[in-house]
Amino acid sequence: MTDIPLTVRRSIELLGLVLVITILVIGHNIIMPVLMAFFISIMLLPVFRFLRKYKFPEPAAIIIPILLVAILLGLIVWFFSMQVGSLIEDFPQIKRNVGIHLNALSSWVSSISDFSTKEQVKFINDKSNDLLGMAGKAASGAAVTLSSIFVFVGLLPIYIYLMLFYKDILLRFIFMWFKPDHHDKVKDAIYETESIIKNYLVGLLIQVTYMTILLGGILMIVGIKHALLIGVIFAMLNLIPYVGALIGNLIGVMLTLTSSTELWPVITVLLVIAVVQFLDNNILMPRIVGSKVKINALFAILGVIIGGSIAGVSGMFLSMPVIAVLKVIFDRTETFKQWGVLLGDERPSKSPMTFASFRKKKAVPAKPGVEKTKEKD
Repeated sequence: MTDIPLTVRRSIELLGLVLVITILVIGHNIIMPVLMAFFISIMLLPVFRFLRKYKFPEPAAIIIPILLVAILLGLIVWFFSMQVGSLIEDFPQIKRNVGIHLNALSSWVSSISDFSTKEQVKFINDKSNDLLGMAGKAASGAAVTLSSIFVFVGLLPIYIYLMLFYKDILLRFIFMWFKPDHHDKVKDAIYETESIIKNYLVGLLIQVTYMTILLGGILMIVGIKHALLIGVIFAMLNLIPYVGALIGNLIGVMLTLTSSTELWPVITVLLVIAVVQFLDNNILMPRIVGSKVKINALFAILGVIIGGSIAGVSGMFLSMPVIAVLKVIFDRTETFKQWGVLLGDERPSKSPMTFASFRKKKAVPAKPGVEKTKEKD
């Protein structure tokens, strides 16, 4: 590979990148469940090994962790449905509050512009008809979407079981790709990849739990209606790096506006979310998960956007562990080490334009970037 001209090597790398993205776009319905099952199976490995240590039969040692995950997901769905049910019960009050907010908004628009109330009503009616048309199109594809979700969820336990059952075959397949001289590096990469994925998913579960309790509890004490629903929605959306927190803030504001005619609850919700996020980012999460995998914010956001455009919410959620695993692989491969530097957060302490040593493929003194993803070693 080193004998190939530089331009040819870079062209092959870019063509490979385009090919991978093309495969993901075309086959995301097949690849995403497999990828999700792979990450969950790694998270369940400690439970599987614990049960095998105490002489559980292998099928039972695989099925028990899968059942535990299914029960946990069932409890989350039940809790969420209970909160949504309470929101539906308040629908008449929500409708009245929305009317009050629309009238206030109409008066404000009339005071700062030449748009009369009649023109505003016409504009709202036109846009409402457009939204109803879009909703009809969305409803026509709801059956397809629902069926694909059932297929996704139905295949997950099967994939997880088979991956845990045949894990030794998969490991042997990986080692056979490399020369025996490189097996130590491959083993280190496998161990670090397992640690990253396992700690990422476990850390997210802990984070969702304490953010729901903190945010929902504080809002409930303050007297905000639908406090637990705001807490659980924000905690779940916060799993999506950067983008999720913004969407969670918007949904929290919308839910608060529909349940109150005053402005102070909105300000309270935003302040509480800001305080909880500060505690999460600077105190709680660093103590819980320890050290962090260094992925720079630019490629974290790009990864979330690209993952979302390829596979929706599941792609956004899986983007960060995938990028972290790729960085582990790139950092241990001399040919692709520059890609690991590009994804990383280790900024050279001096400019590579001035100091030649900072342009070489070796470790350099670095200073941390602006953001880091929440991971354990």
